[in-house]
Amino acid sequence: MNSISEKEKKLFETLDKLKNLETIKPDKILELESLTGQKNQLEIEKKQIEDRYHLLYRENQSLKQKFEDIKKRELDEKKKVDQFSEKIDELNQETDNLMEEIDKWQM
Repeated sequence: MNSISEKEKKLFETLDKLKNLETIKPDKILELESLTGQKNQLEIEKKQIEDRYHLLYRENQSLKQKFEDIKKRELDEKKKVDQFSEKIDELNQETDNLMEEIDKWQM
């Protein structure tokens, strides 16, 4: 029987402690609910911003790659133009030489 009376005593002590606790004021509950709503809204906005960031990051990487490809093509084209110009110069030189030879033979 001793344990029942001890349990009863502890129960009464606990009930007394609960009575002594200050109850949460209604305006604090509203404030807490408002803060919870704001927190949830901020989390939603954060998720949207992170999603947008990742999308922009991938788009940026894609554009960088396209830019590099364009630069490479431009360099290749410039190289081809330079080679073509060299060939034209060589042909011009050969043409000049042939003209000189023709002039020699005609004299």
